Amino acid sequence: MEMNGPMNEIERRILSRGRAYRRFELQFPVRIKFGYAGAPLEVEGVSKNVSIGGLLVRSTTSIPQHTPVSFIVSLHGTDAVRPVHVQGEGKVVRVRETAGVYLLAIRCNEPIVHLESFLKE
Repeated sequence: MEMNGPMNEIERRILSRGRAYRRFELQFPVRIKFGYAGAPLEVEGVSKNVSIGGLLVRSTTSIPQHTPVSFIVSLHGTDAVRPVHVQGEGKVVRVRETAGVYLLAIRCNEPIVHLESFLKE
């Protein structure tokens, strides 16, 4: 990963764990669209954590690993009058199931720069 200027301590820790982007524990509604056997499908879930490079979504429905997806995250903040809908595209890179609940790790094709204003410390 190429960096401009010296890395700060947070960036060093993130890179040492193999992560390109910092994750934030945020729960927002997520709609995921994908194709399966030639049919368009949609799954609803709730984010477990979010970064500008991807998200981890909790859902009662699984999506096969490596499946290309598009998604809409409905962000809401304390100052927002109504939710802001952020769209992205990516791929399911990991699926874990526990007691009928699936954790879907989605890596974005491009960083979701619209999330930066919501990802404050």
